[in-house]
Amino acid sequence: MATPSDPRPARGIFLMILAVTLFTGMTALIKAADRIPAGEAVFFRAFLTVPLFLAWFGARGEIVEALRTTSWVRHASRGLVGSVAMGLSFAGLKYLPLPEVTALKFATPILIVILAALMLGERVRLIRLSAVAVGLFGVVVILWPRLSVEGSTSELIGAAIVLGSALCAAFAQIFVKRMAGVENTSAIVFYFALTASTLSLFTIPFGWVWPEGWEWVFLIGAGCLGAAGQLCLTASYRFAEAGTLAPFTYTSMIWAILIGWLVFAELPTVPMLLGSALIIGAGFAIYLRERQLGVRQATEGKVRAKGWQ
Repeated sequence: MATPSDPRPARGIFLMILAVTLFTGMTALIKAADRIPAGEAVFFRAFLTVPLFLAWFGARGEIVEALRTTSWVRHASRGLVGSVAMGLSFAGLKYLPLPEVTALKFATPILIVILAALMLGERVRLIRLSAVAVGLFGVVVILWPRLSVEGSTSELIGAAIVLGSALCAAFAQIFVKRMAGVENTSAIVFYFALTASTLSLFTIPFGWVWPEGWEWVFLIGAGCLGAAGQLCLTASYRFAEAGTLAPFTYTSMIWAILIGWLVFAELPTVPMLLGSALIIGAGFAIYLRERQLGVRQATEGKVRAKGWQ
């Protein structure tokens, strides 16, 4: 478990909540720019972050670290699945209410556990298996109205798109886990923005449109909020451990419900709230278990080190 370089948990928690708030605002702006294709939205979201990241890294004296890499293939792989995850997430906003999209994306930590077992050979025991089962049941609860006779085909397609986004995001996190300790965090963040910007250009033949009026404000604002959110997210880990910060990522549900209600007149349904509670509870249990295992491994490592002294 990574140790924060400047342990100040209160500041780390504040930055995490701020990052989640900014990301939710970014998503709302993308939803507001409904006429803009998802691939084009990905371009604005990613491309505008590149100069902002460079300015930030330059101010911190991290330009060299941000550009240095040991494997272009790792960055390309992570960038590909991450870009697809972002594009699918933006596409899902055209079919489903903002709170429901947010809730379904909470399935990512649950899917990470499954993929880590399959791809990284991580052992998954009863506690995490139970959490995965509860989380997947929560997804079914959210989707149940879409699967019923009254559910529309477009809403079902939207749900499938968002779940595809959650799965791709889980793959992206697995790739990041493989890069941990090999690639600098600044490099991972920067090359993802660069890769997503480049890959999004391949969607031009599928019907980009010229933004009009407020659409420019929405898209540029989304790019700026996304960059600011990423910087706050990255900075938060300097002050607090991941296990401490993890529960506060779920505050995005609060903002999604408020924005959905006040801006888009989208009221949360009982199945959505119940399913969200199950998914969040499962995700929280997984984070707690990961933290417990991290503490145990760190303790065992210290014991082994003392044994060799």
